[in-house]
Amino acid sequence: MPTSKAEVLKTLKAENVRFLRLQFTDVLGVAKNVEVPVSQFDKALDGNIMFDGSSIEGFTRQEESDMLLQPDLETFRVFPAFSESDAKRGRVARVVCDIALPDGKPFLGDPRAALKRTVEKAKKMGFEGVFAGPELEFFLFQRSPEGTATTITHDAAGYFDLAPIDRGEEARRDMVNMLLELGFEVEAAHHEVAPGQHEIDFKYDTALRTADSITTFKFVVKRVALEHGLHATFMPKPVAGINGSGLHTHLSLFKNGENAFFDAKGEFQLSNTAMYFIGGLLEHAQGMVAITNPLVNSYKRLVPGFEAPASIAWSASNRSAMIRVPARRGAGTRAELRMPDGTCNPYLALSAMFAAGLHGISEKLEPPPPIQRDVDDMSVRDKRRHKVKTLPGTLREALDELESDRTIRDALGDHIFDHFLDAKRAEWGLYAATVHDWELNRYLEIM
Repeated sequence: MPTSKAEVLKTLKAENVRFLRLQFTDVLGVAKNVEVPVSQFDKALDGNIMFDGSSIEGFTRQEESDMLLQPDLETFRVFPAFSESDAKRGRVARVVCDIALPDGKPFLGDPRAALKRTVEKAKKMGFEGVFAGPELEFFLFQRSPEGTATTITHDAAGYFDLAPIDRGEEARRDMVNMLLELGFEVEAAHHEVAPGQHEIDFKYDTALRTADSITTFKFVVKRVALEHGLHATFMPKPVAGINGSGLHTHLSLFKNGENAFFDAKGEFQLSNTAMYFIGGLLEHAQGMVAITNPLVNSYKRLVPGFEAPASIAWSASNRSAMIRVPARRGAGTRAELRMPDGTCNPYLALSAMFAAGLHGISEKLEPPPPIQRDVDDMSVRDKRRHKVKTLPGTLREALDELESDRTIRDALGDHIFDHFLDAKRAEWGLYAATVHDWELNRYLEIM
């Protein structure tokens, strides 16, 4: 892939690209872009395209609105055509951008900058490799005759089923092909447990590149689904009574070229670094869950019985635990955090995860013994004896925990922290004040 301005310009010309998208996210994780035509390519690649930051959620006040988009040229990719009409309008490329103030200084409200700061902290602690590998689950639903999204599933398949039961196979295959053309190394794609639910996994990468890729992945999945007349959603629990969608995230650190989590002589072949990292994740789980699971709906997934963790525990094998250590050792040793969902801002979520783990390492936080049986089947007494706490049950509870977690606040920075908290408290307030169908069905006739 081209990494210099001259190489990018050469590729843009050779591929007959007519539009360049300068991509970034707001504080809540919604993908944004400023698209420029051929005449502005040179200016855009120099980082001189300015936009109104006051229009972006969580960025800044109107009187401080001007901001610059500074492209990370290593993220440059040319999009394949999603349809014939796309091809006729001209090819499109994208580059992920950092946000800067007019004087060139990094903008403290940029989520990508927050993750960069956490990665830099890890490097100062001696970890030159900060890696993450995501497993993204999503639903494919039918659209109404008017084109709006429904929650009607288009198949009745289950885990690893094939067509014709899995009616999303063609759409999923097109998604994989698009991702491959964009440089993703897709490792697996399959139908998930619930009807209409799917998963596509791609290879782990540095934390920053993984966050960039998650944002692009979600765009591609939604865009391809649209071409198939379907709606793709990463909403954690769109349908009651079936499994929800998560973003299981595999985390690892490397030091001196070797996996810092592996110790052939350690218990479970895990190093002290790995144990302390897990201890940090457990310690800050209640504080960071508002970042990794940011919707009101997120907490309707985090309930017992649907393969999503509701308790704060770790295991060397059991998938019901919040943290699982997969069987592979050596260079592949890692901790899998199973609570996040795909609606999180990946930059903020990964920053919070690694900040929690790094705090565990710096403070040598020993985790309690692992739980090797189904956590959901444990009694309240057993959970107390094993020091198993529970995750917050609502977004409001999660926000209260977040507000008191200094480590997560420092990882995000005061600007992002305050704007995120304000936006999510307002969201909870709207939800709490809304009369829902469940209430009407439950109370209207009998009360």
